[in-house]
Amino acid sequence: MEKTVEVVDSVAIRFAGDSGDGMQVTGAQFANTTALAGNDLSTFPDYPAEIRAPTGTLAGVSGFQIAFASTPVFTPGDHPDVLVAMNPAALKVNLPDLMPGALVIANSEQFTENNLERAGYSSNPLEDDSLSAYRVYSVDITGMTLDAVADLKLNPRVAARCKNFFALGLVYWLYSRDTSHTLNWIKNKFKDPKIVEANVRALTNGYNFGETAELFEHNYEIKPGKTIDGLYRNLGGNEAIALGFVAAAKRSGLDLFLGSYPITPATEILQFLSTYADMGVKTLQVEDEIAAICVAIGGAYAGKLAVTTTSGPGLALKSEALGLAHMFELPLVIVNVQRGGPSTGLPTKTEQSDLMQSMFGRNGDAPVPVVAARSAADAFDAAVEACRIAVRHMTPVMLLSDGFIANSSEAWRVPDMKDLPEFPVAFRTDPNGYQPYMRDENLARPWVIPGTPDMEHRIGGLEKEHLTGAISYDSENHAFMTQLRADKVAKIADYYEPLVVEGDATGDVLVVGWGSTYGAIRGGVERMRAAGYKVGHAHLRNVFPFPKELGDVLSRYKKVVVPELNNGQLVKLIRAEYLVDAQALTKVQGKPFKEIEIFEALKAQLETH
Repeated sequence: MEKTVEVVDSVAIRFAGDSGDGMQVTGAQFANTTALAGNDLSTFPDYPAEIRAPTGTLAGVSGFQIAFASTPVFTPGDHPDVLVAMNPAALKVNLPDLMPGALVIANSEQFTENNLERAGYSSNPLEDDSLSAYRVYSVDITGMTLDAVADLKLNPRVAARCKNFFALGLVYWLYSRDTSHTLNWIKNKFKDPKIVEANVRALTNGYNFGETAELFEHNYEIKPGKTIDGLYRNLGGNEAIALGFVAAAKRSGLDLFLGSYPITPATEILQFLSTYADMGVKTLQVEDEIAAICVAIGGAYAGKLAVTTTSGPGLALKSEALGLAHMFELPLVIVNVQRGGPSTGLPTKTEQSDLMQSMFGRNGDAPVPVVAARSAADAFDAAVEACRIAVRHMTPVMLLSDGFIANSSEAWRVPDMKDLPEFPVAFRTDPNGYQPYMRDENLARPWVIPGTPDMEHRIGGLEKEHLTGAISYDSENHAFMTQLRADKVAKIADYYEPLVVEGDATGDVLVVGWGSTYGAIRGGVERMRAAGYKVGHAHLRNVFPFPKELGDVLSRYKKVVVPELNNGQLVKLIRAEYLVDAQALTKVQGKPFKEIEIFEALKAQLETH
């Protein structure tokens, strides 16, 4: 039977299986290949906190979703068009997200009586009528993988691990993807020639099965999108932050220093930066979170572009030293890759619940600017912006990401270094007229490297006397210095880029967002506008201090809605600052918003009020 190719504009695919089935590798390889094919894309890895959760259980399911298209993509997709289920548990966990007509590829070998029982099935869904709403393809992925590598005499468990590449090869055929990138990756990744050969065979046989089996009538093609000329690559959020810091170091003329303690989901930033020693990057993994920020403060004191990375629980431990950095008035970037909380919470799930902690989680009045990345690729620019604010205004800066941004990826146009903002640092070396806490036009004090001749000065956590920096317990001086430090942070808003409002400049409702909600909000707003509503979308890169024009923008709309992956934090700040009846749209399920959730909530707001 001759097969045809159907051209489609977009598709969302979810790979799902046990946490040891290699679904993250499978999804990442599909994403990289898709980026090379010229499609825009967005990914969402979703996996349990355990290193290896119980096999075959619902709690142990690991998934990776990718949406790609010939047009711009802003989210990994509300509902997967294709589900690759490596076992019954993967099918059961992900089935509620499927729409009627979705394509399901099930690894039939794993639908045994024991596995069905573990997943809570009383009968085999591949054999009863429970999946009649979907296009179901039962494929013995494990069995055909073992057959393909049988003569290599591998340990049966090792041989079975290749099944993810069989599934990947099959989906490569189904969506007309080139296998060459993954074949090269396999040859470079694995050292044992037998393992290389086994995975190459699995991938190739999966592709050939799709092409030759009469199971599938046709495959699909998604044409490359229209892009600006340039070099593109698939980029994850944590790597984007790391690269942003490297670029910022070059544009500032400083050496980069990272002091860090590993914590999910921020650890990869430390891992990525540790590979850039040849570019003058120094990384230090220390014994705890407090040591991490303290050595970073030491790096800033010594004249380095200093960074520390963490997540919510680690930020709590860093709070005292962050106040110290505020008192020192030294440049320091603190990255908080937020996760589900409180306490240990949901370590591998996403949330935006640390905004209040980032803004106010210190003793005393110690404001710090807060910058938020809105997507994986945008995290690069957000990191550069955080560094620029820190060195220009001599202040610690909070850079907010989250688990979704950290682990997701998207197509990224590699910038030309000369197009990035340059902010060279000039250390104070002239002792003539020098006072440690004198101020420039930004209210920033001088940055003096210790050991500079005739430039000795006192530094520490005790209150400083204005200008001299001497220890002071004077009440009037304390009030003056507290306000001066706050005024310095407030003045940062003078240097923001203009606040961009997408959609309608005035109208029924303004949606205000920050961080990783950007893609879902944009998609939801576009659906609202297509339905005839006048809706605008303002997304805050600089969350604190607020952009100066935000109040005016809020006044142009009848209603204001603030979607957040928390129980309503930014919305409280907006209500307090601008006295507007902003409405909260919240979600705390460890999952990002879907476009349809934003659309339906906005529609309900306008139809019921």
